[in-house]
Amino acid sequence: MKEITDKDFGKVFIRENNRARQIILRVKPEGVYITTPPAYPLKEVLRVLEQFREKLVRSRKKIVSPEIDPAYSIDGELFRLKFIAGQTGRFLCRSQGEVTEIIYPPDTYFEDKELQAWLRKVITELLRKRAKIILPVMLEELSRKSGLSYHSVKITSGQSRWGSCSSQKHISLSLYLVLLPLHLVEYILLHELCHTVEMNHSAAFWNLLDRFCQGRSRELRSELKNYHTGF
Repeated sequence: MKEITDKDFGKVFIRENNRARQIILRVKPEGVYITTPPAYPLKEVLRVLEQFREKLVRSRKKIVSPEIDPAYSIDGELFRLKFIAGQTGRFLCRSQGEVTEIIYPPDTYFEDKELQAWLRKVITELLRKRAKIILPVMLEELSRKSGLSYHSVKITSGQSRWGSCSSQKHISLSLYLVLLPLHLVEYILLHELCHTVEMNHSAAFWNLLDRFCQGRSRELRSELKNYHTGF
């Protein structure tokens, strides 16, 4: 197996497989794994890597989460979070205006894996609380303005998609929406509202969505690819 260093992935591992008929790329937390047919030219491997670099970077962001430490923060339009050093021996959470603060004990060992998992659960619940306050109100307002009605809305912790709409007009929205820029949140809400009329992604669907996105629906869809559900 060959190993090369890469600016985006840290490590790229290249290995030959006698049964491989084409080049295969897989993203894992420790780097990118590339499987090739025997005697596959390295120059061609690097060309394929560059061809799919943007897509691989997006995939890597979905599986590699930054470590939470005292410098960790979220500074979005709909949700803001930061860590503050405290003086007591326990964690506290408080709101300071539009900012949610997590106050940590002075002797906190952030490298502890169990603490990392617990902090992620805490932040997820804070996001859920914020999403339940903001997203239904935004959806109702956009429904009123667009004339597109729905039956119900629920907030989920799903990470496979930003939102969905059933044939019965029940809309589900990911709590991670509150991490997006406001204009992309509105785009996704309108996207799901349009599914109450057009259930697939036909030309009629995109034409309908364009009516409410000033003709920018595909442009906004492309911009959304720079983000992922999670934190």
